Amino acid sequence: MIAVIRNLLRLLRIAFVLARNDALFVLEQVQVVPGVVLAAKLVRRRGMAGRPGQRLAKALSEAGPSFIKLGQALATRSDLLGEEIAADLSQLQDHLPPFDSDLAVKAVETEFRRPLDTLYASFDEEPVAAASIAQVHLAVTADGREVAVKILRPGIEEAFRRDLDLFFWLASVIEVTRPELRRFRPMQAIRMLADSMTLEMDLRFEAAAAAELARNFENDATFHVPQVDWERTGQRVLTIERVAGIRIDNRAALVEAGHDPDDIMRKAGNAFFRQVFRDGFFHADLHPGNLFVRADGSVAVIDFGIMGRLDRRTRRHLAELLIAFLKRDYRRAAEVHLEAGWVPPSQSVEWFAQACCSVAEPILDRPQSEISIGRLLGQLFQVSKTFQMEVQINLLLLQKTMLVAEGISRRLNPNANIWALARPLAEEIMGDLLGPGARVREGIGDLSATAAKLPRLVDRLEGFVETVGGGGLRLHPETARQLRDAGRTHVSIPLLWIAVVALALLMALGV
Repeated sequence: MIAVIRNLLRLLRIAFVLARNDALFVLEQVQVVPGVVLAAKLVRRRGMAGRPGQRLAKALSEAGPSFIKLGQALATRSDLLGEEIAADLSQLQDHLPPFDSDLAVKAVETEFRRPLDTLYASFDEEPVAAASIAQVHLAVTADGREVAVKILRPGIEEAFRRDLDLFFWLASVIEVTRPELRRFRPMQAIRMLADSMTLEMDLRFEAAAAAELARNFENDATFHVPQVDWERTGQRVLTIERVAGIRIDNRAALVEAGHDPDDIMRKAGNAFFRQVFRDGFFHADLHPGNLFVRADGSVAVIDFGIMGRLDRRTRRHLAELLIAFLKRDYRRAAEVHLEAGWVPPSQSVEWFAQACCSVAEPILDRPQSEISIGRLLGQLFQVSKTFQMEVQINLLLLQKTMLVAEGISRRLNPNANIWALARPLAEEIMGDLLGPGARVREGIGDLSATAAKLPRLVDRLEGFVETVGGGGLRLHPETARQLRDAGRTHVSIPLLWIAVVALALLMALGV
């Protein structure tokens, strides 16, 4: 009861912030805890300047760091808030006043238990950037390398933990009192936000994300990921190679430096397709402040706190979906949704194909330079509500990232399309995902994973048989041993692997 009262008081405080910014509509639409909304209406200011999404962004920024992160997460939920509000939230600036430089120095020295001057030859006490979670200082290591040092805000972990308690409580109330909203998976969305924030609270995870992305592009001279300085990286401090270059959206400066905007777009688009479809691991915070063009023409990326992942099966379904739309094969687009499990099998393929057509035709009929794949996916998620489509959080994150990438490309060249420029590479990667070889590998992987689970399955089966049979039923000891060995060694029963290969080939051939 004390926890409930505490969360009600916190919610009331936030409701007052929303009301003062004429953004109370968020709680009004959710229709939970009506007493809080009614109380907040007493201080509501109507007629505030700006669109609803802009007013909401301002209120969330005023509410504090956790709510800025919540706003950024909501920016991916055009299915929930609508495209206009989601687009406005995507412009939410994660900027806060910097914390005292003495605290920054103390944080570094505490993290590494060493004086600052033994770690860096020089350290700029004035930060170059300050956000909700951390701020960044420029420094030079003892061996002369220019680096950026990211330092967590003091006390930020406790502040986020307190606010996450409120978010989880509100999500649980929504799921209990508004069952029609469960398909939006509010608890899952908050869990993903909590996981993301937990990772961001430990800068070693961001360092690991940067290192993984760097490995994926180690032989690609067109896309640069800065190197992590692991010796000077810990839970609350990240030291990484400093990136020098021109912001990717500064067209005038790029042209003056001799860069071709279309070539830059092609490189950025190629890098994005490789991340999404080749690797299944993509940078999900591609706003212009995180992308730079270096002197050699390569595109460099920074800030790895928000990353997305897609498994191979999801990538294949997504590739099939995009190809079906581009071919205007709307029945196939509908079938992909059903095959992927995104739409319940009870839904009509024909009706859903008609819905896909209604979304795609107004977009695909536009000039190539105005076609937006991000907008296409966003509107599809909107229409899919009618067909009880389960919300795919990672796909929403991808869709929002696509929209941001398209926005950057239009600043570089309003008459070009980033996806058209990257099409040759995209077709090559998608061909690899959709070819017979890919299906064989996928089938073998699935069956191999099943084989690996055999020992546990046998144990459970024996327990079940013993329970049901009252101890009178048993698997034959030799049968149980062979099944366990098959799972542990994958070679004890050669016929198992023959079956794996045969089934994989049948799957690849569509039999």
